[in-house]
Amino acid sequence: MRIYRVQTAFPLAATMLGLSVISSPAEMTTGTHSEQPLFQDLAQAQWKKMFPDLGDASPEIAILHVDPKTEATQLLIRTPKALHVRQHWHSANETHTMITGNATFACEGNRVELGPGGFNYMPARMVHEAWTTDRFRRVHHR
Repeated sequence: MRIYRVQTAFPLAATMLGLSVISSPAEMTTGTHSEQPLFQDLAQAQWKKMFPDLGDASPEIAILHVDPKTEATQLLIRTPKALHVRQHWHSANETHTMITGNATFACEGNRVELGPGGFNYMPARMVHEAWTTDRFRRVHHR
């Protein structure tokens, strides 16, 4: 099982669910490291393939902001097709806000499906997994 620190992975206004990110977080970080207010339109997001070897099937990630002190990261993830994010956990708390599409999250024997406007919170070190549908989108904050 892989341990995720701050940047991990899911879908368009989306986030990562904890995909096994091959690139290091530093390589993926292109967001702002400022303590100033930040305002950004979705059209300004800079998307990068999470798994370039998968080509068009790869989920994409856009880093929006990284806290300079804690390295807490706000990011978007989008997936081009249905995806299973295997069981994993993070060393920091994690939240997801669904923008479009649906995803099913599972932890501690429970499964919950979230659609647009849905929100979840995963405490640090809680083992969880998820399944996305085609065109799944969510906002991810950790």
